[in-house]
Amino acid sequence: MPTTETYYEVMRRQGITRRSFLKFCSLTATALGLAPTFAGKIAHAMETKPRIPVVWLHGLECTCCSESFIRSAHPLVSDVILSMISLDYDDLIMAAAGHQAEAILEEVRHKHAGNYILAVEGNPPLNQDGMSCIVGGRPFVEQLLEMADSCKAVISWGSCASWGCVQAARPNPTRATPVHEVIRDKPVIKVPGCPPIAEVMTGVLTYILTFDRLPELDRQGRPLMFYGQRIHDKCYRRPHFDAGQFVESWDDEGARRGYCLYKVGCKGPTTYNACSTIRWNGGVSFPIQSGHGCIGCSEDGFWDKGSFYQHVTDTHAFGIEANADRTGIAVATGVGAAIAAHAAVSVYKHAQDKKGDDQA
Repeated sequence: MPTTETYYEVMRRQGITRRSFLKFCSLTATALGLAPTFAGKIAHAMETKPRIPVVWLHGLECTCCSESFIRSAHPLVSDVILSMISLDYDDLIMAAAGHQAEAILEEVRHKHAGNYILAVEGNPPLNQDGMSCIVGGRPFVEQLLEMADSCKAVISWGSCASWGCVQAARPNPTRATPVHEVIRDKPVIKVPGCPPIAEVMTGVLTYILTFDRLPELDRQGRPLMFYGQRIHDKCYRRPHFDAGQFVESWDDEGARRGYCLYKVGCKGPTTYNACSTIRWNGGVSFPIQSGHGCIGCSEDGFWDKGSFYQHVTDTHAFGIEANADRTGIAVATGVGAAIAAHAAVSVYKHAQDKKGDDQA
């Protein structure tokens, strides 16, 4: 299929109606946190711009990023994303294999030099001359560097590519290395998570296609539109945190009432991601909603930061550095003091009323 086709042309050829197309543009604008007026810009880009050539490589990883990506609900990958981009190479889902597959990489590298996106799932191991991950008969790190040399930009899918993840956990015998520490002369967009949210992945690609530029990144190289806030900031259990109402142990009364999961290890106060707003499985739920605390899988080194069920010692609450245990105690004490004060006032009023009755 020629890459000069626009996204909209491919959609119409597949039988997708204009109404469905415009609905997709509106949903995408919402997912990207843009004003409704941007839906028109997205539609215009889809109708006029050619699809983006993408090469998707796999290093040391478990394929969970791809599994997440193909389950995107807004937009549907099967109907939209695989048509929006020209996915020229992805050894997980492509039909070609062996020499045919390797020939595709050579063709893309020369035909679309400087214009294709290099998407990387997993990371390269550098010890033993990279022999812990072999693709096409040679170390993956060689393939990675070769394809990065002519690309427009790199997207690091997931925590494996962004931070190293479990492969780089101590003692890291293979010296699994994040992509940005190997590729230093190209812009690298990190989309961490184990795996990332599907709509976050598709949203990044949609933004690049629509605005013909990379999204604004935070100081760690993550798209601000999805990683600009902590899960804690928009969590529906946040009012319980502020009120000092915590689950103390699994299946206690607090758990049944939906109290905050901080004390049983939730890393939401220190984790930047969109889980509490976009959620998972088409917006149905996310780990905290299912009753399990966030494990901080989108943060650097989360695998080596101790037990998933040991709570962090300090959080930013009420705009200052505060310990949530003390926050809970302070709130409870304040509530108790208010109740006592209210009771004292009630007793005083009752005594005054009784005194007035006696005088009468």
